[in-house]
Amino acid sequence: MLLSHFGLVLTSTCLLCLGEVPGRVRVAVRLRPRNAEESVADADFADCVELQPELKRLKLRKNNWDADTYEFDEVLTEFSSQKRVYEVVARPVVESVLDGYNGTIMAYGQTGTGKTYTLGRLGEEDNAARGIMVRAMEDILADVSLETDSVSVSYLQLYMETIQDLLDPANDNITIVEDPKTGDVSLPGASLVDIRDKQSFVELLRLGEAHRFAANTKLNTESSRSHAILMVHVKRSVKGIDAALSSENGNHPHMVKSIKPPLVRKGKLVVVDLAGSERIDKSGSEGHTLEEAKSINLSLSALGKCINALAENSAHVPFRDSKLTRLLRDSFGGTARTSLVITIGPSPRHRGETASTIMFGQRAMKVENMVKLKEEFDYKSLSRRLDIELDKLIVEHERQQKAFEDEIERLSTEAQHRISEAERNYVDSLEKERSKYQKDYMESIKKLEEQFVMNQQKNEESHMKLSGEIPRVSAEELADLKKMLRKETHLRKAAEGEVNNLKIQVAELKKSEASRKSEILKLHTMLEDKERQKEKLEGEIAILQSQLLQLSLEADETRQQLDRGGFEKEMGGLNSLTSQVKHQQQASGNGEKPSIAKLFEQVGLQKILSLLEAEDADVRIHAVKVVANLAAEETNQGKIVEAGGLTSLLNLLKSSQDETIHRVAAGAIANLAMNETNQELIMAQGGISLLSLTAANAEDPQTLRMVAGAIANLCGNDKLQTKLRSEGGMKALLGMVRCRHPDVHAQVARGIANFAKCESRASSQGNLCKQLAKSHIFIMITLIGSLK
Repeated sequence: MLLSHFGLVLTSTCLLCLGEVPGRVRVAVRLRPRNAEESVADADFADCVELQPELKRLKLRKNNWDADTYEFDEVLTEFSSQKRVYEVVARPVVESVLDGYNGTIMAYGQTGTGKTYTLGRLGEEDNAARGIMVRAMEDILADVSLETDSVSVSYLQLYMETIQDLLDPANDNITIVEDPKTGDVSLPGASLVDIRDKQSFVELLRLGEAHRFAANTKLNTESSRSHAILMVHVKRSVKGIDAALSSENGNHPHMVKSIKPPLVRKGKLVVVDLAGSERIDKSGSEGHTLEEAKSINLSLSALGKCINALAENSAHVPFRDSKLTRLLRDSFGGTARTSLVITIGPSPRHRGETASTIMFGQRAMKVENMVKLKEEFDYKSLSRRLDIELDKLIVEHERQQKAFEDEIERLSTEAQHRISEAERNYVDSLEKERSKYQKDYMESIKKLEEQFVMNQQKNEESHMKLSGEIPRVSAEELADLKKMLRKETHLRKAAEGEVNNLKIQVAELKKSEASRKSEILKLHTMLEDKERQKEKLEGEIAILQSQLLQLSLEADETRQQLDRGGFEKEMGGLNSLTSQVKHQQQASGNGEKPSIAKLFEQVGLQKILSLLEAEDADVRIHAVKVVANLAAEETNQGKIVEAGGLTSLLNLLKSSQDETIHRVAAGAIANLAMNETNQELIMAQGGISLLSLTAANAEDPQTLRMVAGAIANLCGNDKLQTKLRSEGGMKALLGMVRCRHPDVHAQVARGIANFAKCESRASSQGNLCKQLAKSHIFIMITLIGSLK
């Protein structure tokens, strides 16, 4: 059943930042075992590092008798499994992402120390060798519900200070977009692929690795020459937050009391496989590989500077020195929960690189992030649900309306059938009674005539005797006559009684007929009431659709404002939105209408113009009135024409049959025609032909006045004189003299005067000017005569 009133109450903000929690960057160190080359070259030397995993310490030997000790959050020996590394380094971050936080997992270290092995190993040959990327996606897919949640990934590489899409190699120059207020970084040009299962994710990783740049150096046969960045976006619905629909009994059943949109949490996991730092003399890079190494070292140096500044609480952090630091702005000193694994080798020949890596990790442990949980209301889902509910209500209303109409039609048909049957019975009964009494009456008359003839014959026979005696009537004959007379009187009284009975029956039948007519009248009244209710409900549907559109626009605007502002601004936006909705609902209930300017600012010109093509005639009428009012202000005319408003108005004149739409659209065109540039656009789009056709079909004086005003404004343009004559503009203007309304005549006279001025400027004392002057005089005489 259609809702007679539909109220929307939005009780929360679009975006909730639920507190800030300090979170230090966690750093784990992982030692790679000796490789075959180191086993031979360093066979006589001890490892440069000594691990104490139970104390979470690492000793870096300076020489055989002295060493420096460092503490980390986790110390992973060369015997630590991939599962152990994932459990201590990545799982806490993945769980935070599933709870709605942003998280970063990053590997840093010298070339060939196992960064890509730690993060990106697919484990297809050995399942236990799976890296952090694959294991993280396994946990994410196991925890989310694909029916209500979504998981999508982007896979990128930063190569020579250009961001390239590993899933779409043709997209090789992606720009970084930063919010000027919040500093949030996004990559709108990157591919975003939905993930439904682990196998599809592994295929994407394999595809990305195939497109990643690598080279053979002295330190690593497959050295990564770019920084790989995997971004996993997780969107989850919060359980227990559903839209509430309640109803109450009374005049308005199924009243919607409040609507709460679904609550979702969005977390982003960023996994960064940094290219290895290297010394040119040790890696043996040359040519293009040398340029790649320089670019890698520059970006890593910029990252180190940022971490140093954050560790020392410097007022300025040089994030903009490199695209790498811009991408990792949220990971260090931002709102993400960050875990860093630094990879080192045991060889004493690379003690300098190992010491540099350890010091990088020590400085990173001093960086503090402010972790934020963000919850967002899904207004799109709410809008879809409301649309579905509205469609159901409309269908139910139409079904009940049709059932009601069918029932009324059935009752009307049945009543008509009963009335017809009663009328037939009454006519048949009346005809039978009339025939019966007619027959009795004729028989009585016949008997009386026979008796009269017999008596007359007897009297004649008596007179023929002429005996001079007074004829005597015997007592028996006199008694017979009296008896016959009484009989005839009795028959007449009986006939009169039957006639009275028939009159009573006729009166009762007429009374019954009147009662049935009264019932039919009541049914017609009920039908009219239902029609009025239907019109009222359709109006309320239109209002509801308008409110949904306006609330959707306001929700989008509020979401944008809240994304740029902090918690206090968000609460202020909430109060502003709530008060504005209540104010508009109160104004709508009191019969007040918001100003055209305010509607223009809130809804936007494109939304208003789109309503000109609505299927509902009432919506089109209201929309064209709004456009006409906006066109009355010179500052709005250019915006209306640029947005296609003039074309829409001309299309209404062409396609619509509604007199009101013709009148208001012609008025709006008349307002736009006051601008010379708009006049030429009107003529170029066939406007004068449409105005002429509208004038020919219009009967309403106000419509003719608006059309005449529009043509009169066009007559004031010197460049349009020829087109006005050739396309029937002047003929249409002169034809509107048929209407005897003074306002129409005034506009016609103004148009002729404008036309005459232009012609007189264009042609001095020419034949055309003379003809126009004659026509002008004739029209003025006609106008004066019609006014009289």
